[in-house]
Amino acid sequence: MTEQLGSQSTSIDPHADDNTFASFDPRDSTVIARYSVADRTAVDSAVGDARTAARWWDQLGFSGRQKVLRDFRAAIANNAEAMAAIISAETGKPADDALLEVMLALEHLDWAARNAQKVLRRRRVGAGLISANQSASVGYRPMGVVGVIGPWNYPLYTPMGSIGYALAAGNAVVFKPSELSPGVGVELARLWNIAAPGHPVLQTITGDGQTGALLCSSGVNKIAFTGSTATAKRVMATCAETLTPLVAECGGKDPMLVNTDANLDAAVSFAAFGAVGNGGQTCAGVERIYVAAPVYDAFLSKLTAALTDARAGDSDSATYGPMTLGKQTAIVRGHVEDALNRGAKAVLGGLDSFRGPFIDPIILTEVPENSTAITEETFGPSVVVNKVADMDEAIERANASKYGLGASVFTKSSAQGRAIAERLECGVVTVNSVLGFASIAALPFGGVGDSGFGRIHGADGLREFSSVKSVAVQKFSAPLDLLTIERKARAMKISRWMLAKRHG
Repeated sequence: MTEQLGSQSTSIDPHADDNTFASFDPRDSTVIARYSVADRTAVDSAVGDARTAARWWDQLGFSGRQKVLRDFRAAIANNAEAMAAIISAETGKPADDALLEVMLALEHLDWAARNAQKVLRRRRVGAGLISANQSASVGYRPMGVVGVIGPWNYPLYTPMGSIGYALAAGNAVVFKPSELSPGVGVELARLWNIAAPGHPVLQTITGDGQTGALLCSSGVNKIAFTGSTATAKRVMATCAETLTPLVAECGGKDPMLVNTDANLDAAVSFAAFGAVGNGGQTCAGVERIYVAAPVYDAFLSKLTAALTDARAGDSDSATYGPMTLGKQTAIVRGHVEDALNRGAKAVLGGLDSFRGPFIDPIILTEVPENSTAITEETFGPSVVVNKVADMDEAIERANASKYGLGASVFTKSSAQGRAIAERLECGVVTVNSVLGFASIAALPFGGVGDSGFGRIHGADGLREFSSVKSVAVQKFSAPLDLLTIERKARAMKISRWMLAKRHG
């Protein structure tokens, strides 16, 4: 994924001299709207307003916040078609895909609102034998103000994984959407004002990477970032200056493993969707496929047939839309060229698949494992299908990547699928499906290695935006009073005896 920080993206209008920028429809480069570039004053003002609103939001308690979030969810649902139209215009994806994104975002918002109290309420924990006179409990408090920097590929669904959970945990949120999709963020803030007028608990600021950098250094209590690994490192460096904690969801090079006993028709259907859905601009999609030798030829033939009629286009009848970020086209082409120059074969498409911002499906085979088509995130409708001897080799190749976001496994045996999943070094694995976790709000999502750290979604996502508070209450005086400067010799004698009996 690509999100600029501290540098100017191609979507910023270089001819504007009024501190504004234009958003464009990537299908035909027409201007959709103009937005202001938030400067230091605007960012600080938004964070200050959020700080005040956070106190009101906290005082509502879990039940009060759940009611407001329910109204917020309803406002989004009642305006779902309008929101989907904005998503479609700013990203170029077909209208149905955009509406599906709205649906998924609402499922996560709903889960977070309904489960926040159960996950975050204070709970008793055992005090242990030597502290039997104490009552111990753990609770979770809002952090305060969370800054969310969102991506352009799923401009509502992905940031809602931070926004919804941060709100449900009791925080205020300042959202900086990608400069490629600012309208989604502006509309989201408008819908919030329907649910909670006069309370800026959720605000949107627009701008380029510099605006994102200002948000990172604004004194917010946490930053939730989604974007490329390279940009995440710059975000992390900026956050380090103020010791602002960070959750980072970065890129992926997600593998699919196909075993000899797999249902090939199902595997092919999911592979096609994971490889070219959303134009391949999905961090947890499918970029590498490792197929066991006995079924390799059959799988490759079926996948080629499945994608033969798939096309990128500018209409809702197209399989998928354009590259949302203009420079991504060159990255995809570079990976394809590198693979071909190293001896790979294009069994579908190739360099003739590129039509301006539109790229038709590309299937590459016999790709060397050191090609950038395998080592780097392509983020386009190009997929590598390589033959392996067995699942042991497939696991070894899958784990050789510096990325560790998602993976998928196809095998008839659920037990074997789970066993393979345990051996894959990544944050999420789906067995006999692709992206199946996306609609399961209870499942945490995030990666390892260059795919980032921290988790959104699920109970871990709620705790990600909370501060832990531990409380110990003494119920009666301890039989052995060791926490005193006048410690008795008898107490230490008994303590030494207990130490030997308990731990010796």
